[in-house]
Amino acid sequence: MGLRDWIPRRFSSGPGPGQTPVHVADPRFEGWEVVREFGDLRTARAWYQALEEAGIEAALTADWEPDRFGHGEIFLCVPGDRWSEAEMHLSNLDVSDY
Repeated sequence: MGLRDWIPRRFSSGPGPGQTPVHVADPRFEGWEVVREFGDLRTARAWYQALEEAGIEAALTADWEPDRFGHGEIFLCVPGDRWSEAEMHLSNLDVSDY
């Protein structure tokens, strides 16, 4: 058992939430479904992280680069067959109903 075997996933060497890329006009994600839309990168990355920690593959996409302040139209997307699972997971985290 190596050192990496006992390190929790949230401490893995993958990019942290502040480094999650935004895929701009990337055709690889054209068939993916939008789960949420955000106006700023910080919020989008936090919700992305929630899906990743739940084991749901996700990506942040945009039609145009966010501005220098991280604002823009940013989409949290998942593969089409994972949409309902992602929606259910995020709905349980959504605090806007309170």
